[in-house]
Amino acid sequence: MGEITDFDALRRAMAENSGQPEGPARNARAEQLLAEAERLNLPLAVIEALGHQLKVYNYSSEKDKMFVPFARLLRLWDERPEDFDEYETHSLHWVFKWMSAGMLDQPHVPLASVEKWLGEMEHRYRLAGHSERAVRAAEFSVAAHIGDLARAGRAYAAWLAADRDRMADCHACELHGQGTWQVECGEDAEALRLWRPVLEGEYSCAHEPHTVLASSLAPLLRLGRTDEARAHHLRGFRLVRPMESMRGAYADHVEFCALTGNEARGLELLAERPAYFTDTGHPRSRLDFLTVVALLMDRMTVLGLGGQRVPGPAGRAWTAGELAAHARAEALELAARFDARNGTSYVGDRVRARMAQEPLVERLPLGVRTVRAHPAPVAAPPMPAAPEKDAGSGESGLAALLAEARRLSDTLRPHALEAWAAVARAAEGVELEPRDRAEIADHEAMERGPEGAPLFERAAALYAEAGDPGEALAARARGAYVRVLAGEVDAGVTAVAALRDEVLALYAAEDTGVRQAAAVLMSRARILVRRLHDRGGDGDGGDPEETLAEAGRAVREVLALVGGRADGDVRLAARAAEARGMLAGLAALAGDAERAAEGYRLAAAEYVAAGLPWFAVEYEVEAAGLAHGLGDPAGTERALRSALEHGGPYVEPAGRAQLHLQLAEVIGGRGETGEAAEHALEAAHWADAAGESGTLGAWARHQLGGFLLRQGRCAEAAEVLESALPDLTAETHGEGAVVQAQWWLGDCLSELGEHRAAAERRLRAAEIARHWPEQQDHATLAHLAAESLGDAGLLEDADRAYARAGELWRGLGNPYFLVRSLRARAWLALRGEGPADGARELMAQAVRECEHALEAAEPAARDRLTAELANTHCQFGDLLARSAAGGTEDGDQEIKETFEAALARMDRAAELFGTLGAEGLHGRTGAELAAGRLAADLGRPADAAARARGVLAAYEDTRTPDDTARSRRAEAEELLDALPEH
Repeated sequence: MGEITDFDALRRAMAENSGQPEGPARNARAEQLLAEAERLNLPLAVIEALGHQLKVYNYSSEKDKMFVPFARLLRLWDERPEDFDEYETHSLHWVFKWMSAGMLDQPHVPLASVEKWLGEMEHRYRLAGHSERAVRAAEFSVAAHIGDLARAGRAYAAWLAADRDRMADCHACELHGQGTWQVECGEDAEALRLWRPVLEGEYSCAHEPHTVLASSLAPLLRLGRTDEARAHHLRGFRLVRPMESMRGAYADHVEFCALTGNEARGLELLAERPAYFTDTGHPRSRLDFLTVVALLMDRMTVLGLGGQRVPGPAGRAWTAGELAAHARAEALELAARFDARNGTSYVGDRVRARMAQEPLVERLPLGVRTVRAHPAPVAAPPMPAAPEKDAGSGESGLAALLAEARRLSDTLRPHALEAWAAVARAAEGVELEPRDRAEIADHEAMERGPEGAPLFERAAALYAEAGDPGEALAARARGAYVRVLAGEVDAGVTAVAALRDEVLALYAAEDTGVRQAAAVLMSRARILVRRLHDRGGDGDGGDPEETLAEAGRAVREVLALVGGRADGDVRLAARAAEARGMLAGLAALAGDAERAAEGYRLAAAEYVAAGLPWFAVEYEVEAAGLAHGLGDPAGTERALRSALEHGGPYVEPAGRAQLHLQLAEVIGGRGETGEAAEHALEAAHWADAAGESGTLGAWARHQLGGFLLRQGRCAEAAEVLESALPDLTAETHGEGAVVQAQWWLGDCLSELGEHRAAAERRLRAAEIARHWPEQQDHATLAHLAAESLGDAGLLEDADRAYARAGELWRGLGNPYFLVRSLRARAWLALRGEGPADGARELMAQAVRECEHALEAAEPAARDRLTAELANTHCQFGDLLARSAAGGTEDGDQEIKETFEAALARMDRAAELFGTLGAEGLHGRTGAELAAGRLAADLGRPADAAARARGVLAAYEDTRTPDDTARSRRAEAEELLDALPEH
């Protein structure tokens, strides 16, 4: 950073500083440049340096510093207006608007001073001949800020009625202000209508669509347009994140998080900008920020997290409760200062209303990873509250608990085990009948799983004591099954065989019911099926087919017992459905996938028919897996949709994440990226809720990013992929997923114009792919990285990357991209500072490579290679013409010879395209038009005209011309019109 010695150097330094990130460092440099300008002793240099300083202050957190350089500029204008050139004269009047807004945003500036300045602005604009549009817009801002809504309405109407001129804000900024007023008037839909051209990219500027995207969040939520709100948050936050001056828009994004159940995301946003708590240069945006901080912290407190550590002002640790109180006090004190200045309570009223907002959406998944600020919601609906005990009578309350627990278990409702646990707690110290104690022990054993075997034996003894031998056998059979789960397979098989015989004898003697007999037979079937899985299908070393058959007979025995006997008995219907599912599993073990899939579908259907849809989920998932293996995507999709529908709230978060992710992959596979993205979004949300953000969640975000990219939603995709990449690892997700995510992110960043970052992502992906046996991806990524490096202006790096890609394409036997890499290097060389000879040699090499490939090509590839060669000659001619830069002056033989060489290349290209017939028509006419323009530059109007007429003739018989044909004819007409008499 050398000393500034002349005006041009000062201007270059100011331009360079303008490109730096907003903040104190850029402001400090502007102050240094003003000092350098003063040493040049040139009035315009000082004027431009003051204007630069004012601009960087305005786009920073130090907006309060604007007034000093502006006052000095205004004094210079009043003293010597002739020192200002046209641009600086315009700029001086333009920044009057910044001063009006800047004074309004500083509560220490009296309202009378603001009004006086508004009058001064109106006077000077009138003297300069400007429309009053900008003045009325500034008046509207003053009136709206202090709450004088009548005056604001009048100023708003006058603003829109006045003519637009050079002093009016850009269309994007004006529409933002107009939409904000509509929101203030309660017209959210009208605001969004006004903002549409900005949101869709028709109008933009340095701060738009940034602020419109932020301002649209709450209106969209209020209108129930949550998908758009999510998209605007992801897209908009990406824009405001690096811009220090956008604290107000940043606050809108924090507010959005607080209103959508994304408190954890809100905390992350606070952590990214600690200076926003304390920067005082722009009090109005600080007020906005502190207000939404209080809102977010209040949400944390409501969720029971008031004691959680949160990001806050530097210098101490903060809990949510402490920060809520601090932010509220600071915001209200600042609002009171504005109100005292304004003479109204309007600012404070709005601040209090904003702090008091309730969430607009209970849960809005965003797709990006966040560490949960509070526990995941319970998957299943809450169990019914226990009946209240009668005053002085514990037994009656216990009886109600027992009745409810029996109802839930008899009908196989969720939370039956929790209900029995509540009975057990209430029964402590109470004398119960053996039957009651048996059921309590039985259900406690069920809850303990493999550790419950001793309790099943105790339950069996109590059932026997209560006079229910069949239920005693059923409890012992359940105990045998959990022993098998613990590894005691042989003992379980032996025990359950004896229990089967006993229960069937009891049933035949009508000493027990079908429920009890079915329970024992089902336990036996489960044990024999489990033995197959534990021992790989060969049981105890006997005949595998016989072992499989024995299990099948046991399952069918259950079906034979309960078939046709359910008659509204949910338990028996469930036994039949489970048996169907077990038979399906046995068919799968036997290798009959089609029969297995059909069996799982039948089992699921029986559960649904019995009013137990949550039990169907397991079988529908199995059916989906089999359908996928059978190459039946439609069947896979149907089964997964049914699983989600039937599982509802009963499936745990991890299971829901897996179902949504599988469905996303199936739907995405048939090109429905919109719905696929919705399921991937849900998958990411439920993976986070399950605590699997780094595993299943990362994969879901990876998929979501790809689906968003395929829809052209690059900003959203970039946010999601950047969130996924830290968790994507080769060990967990595979190198392919890591490379694909980097590749997709590079594509997003390239579309967003972030070329240096795109190159970085593509180079990282290429480095991983460099070690793969198949080098196609490596070559493609190297080529794409070279494109990004070139777009970023890093010409030497781009040339090296293209050279590397070219080597890879040569090794892969791909002449097309080898030639394209050489052409790209030629254009880079022409952009560089070296002589044009290097660029010409690279293009000549591209021609040679293409000709060599064409000579050795198979007939099927010749047309494509011919087109590639023709394109290369075309580009060579274009490169030669551009390298000659300047046209054909008399006596400049070298330039003329270069144009002649370019014309020869165009002629060769036209000749090659001509050999391709109709497929080469557009290429041939393009080359002829380029040759015609060169002929005109060489002083050969007749030749140029003949070529233009030839292009027109080529399209005479085209009955349905496409856009290219119409464009070619228009170019030919323009060329003819530009020629002298011919």
